[in-house]
Amino acid sequence: MLVILLRRLAVSIPLLFAVSFLTFLLVSLTPGDAAYTVLGSSATPDQLAALRQQMGLDQPILVQYLNWVTSALQGNLGHSLITGQSVSEAIFQRLGPTLSLVGIATVAIVVIAVPLGLTSAVRGGRLATSIDTISFAGVAVPNFILALFAIPVFAVWLHWLPPSGYVPLASSPNKWALSLVLPVATLAFGAVGIIAKQTRAAAEDVMSSEFVTVQRANGYARQSIIWKHVLKASAVPIIAYLGVVIVTLFSATVLIETIFAIPGLGGLAVQASSQGDLPMLLGVTVVFTLIIVLINIVLDVVYALVNPKVTFR
Repeated sequence: MLVILLRRLAVSIPLLFAVSFLTFLLVSLTPGDAAYTVLGSSATPDQLAALRQQMGLDQPILVQYLNWVTSALQGNLGHSLITGQSVSEAIFQRLGPTLSLVGIATVAIVVIAVPLGLTSAVRGGRLATSIDTISFAGVAVPNFILALFAIPVFAVWLHWLPPSGYVPLASSPNKWALSLVLPVATLAFGAVGIIAKQTRAAAEDVMSSEFVTVQRANGYARQSIIWKHVLKASAVPIIAYLGVVIVTLFSATVLIETIFAIPGLGGLAVQASSQGDLPMLLGVTVVFTLIIVLINIVLDVVYALVNPKVTFR
C-alpha cells in the first residue's frame, strides 16, 4: 500500500506544476500589477518601471515562473510583493481558521446527513420529501446568499451569534466555537441535503438486496441490520461523493471567509489576487491543491478499507 500511495503522490506532482503555472499565467495577464498597487495612481511611469524592475516584474513570464519554481523546490515560497512578509509564514498563520472551518463543516455534514439519509430510506414519506427539498435548496441557493440572510437574522435581530470575526481556539474555546457557527452552517447547509440524498439512495439499493432479505428472514433486528450492515455497504458511494463535497467546501471558503471576516486562506487568496501579489497567490494555490490531493489520497485509502474489492491501480 505504501508504494501505491507514493505513486499517487508522484502523479500529483505534475498537477501542482500545472495549477501553479496556470495561476501564474492568469494573474500575469490581468490588468495592473503589484508595483501599481504599492505606489498608487500618483506614481510616474519611471517610478513604476523602477519598482517593477526591483520586484522582477519586468522579466518574461516564463523566467519569473522558473525563478519561483526554483525557490519553491528549495522550500522558499518567496515573500509578499506588497508587505514583504514571508509567504510560508502568512500561510501558516491563516491555515488554522480554514482547516477549522472546513473540518467542522465536514464532520457536521457526516454526522447530520448520514443518519438522516438512513432514516429516510427506512421511513420514506415526508422525511424523504424534506431531504429532497433541502438538497434542491442547497444546490439552488449559493452559500454566500445564505450567509447574507443568516447574518441579519441570527446576529442582528436575534443576537444569538456574532456577525463576523474569528477567535483563535487558544484564546477562548467558547468564543471560537461561536464564531464558527454561522460560517459552518452556511457552508454545510447545501451539502447536508446532498449527502443525505445520496445516503438514502445507496441505502435503498442495499436494503433491496438479497443478503438483507436473508437477514430479516433469520430474525435479525431491523436496527442492527440498518446500522451494522446497510450502513457499511452504503459507505462506498457516500465516501466517493464526500470527496467531491470536501473539494467544494474548500472552494466555497473563499467567499465565506470574506463575508464573515475570517482570516483564512480564502481571504488571503482574494487579497493577493486583487493586489497582484503573485508569490502570495501562488503559495496559497499550491497549498490548497496539496491539501485537496492529500484528502483524496486519504479517502482512497478509506474507500479501499471499506470495500475490499477495490484495489489501487
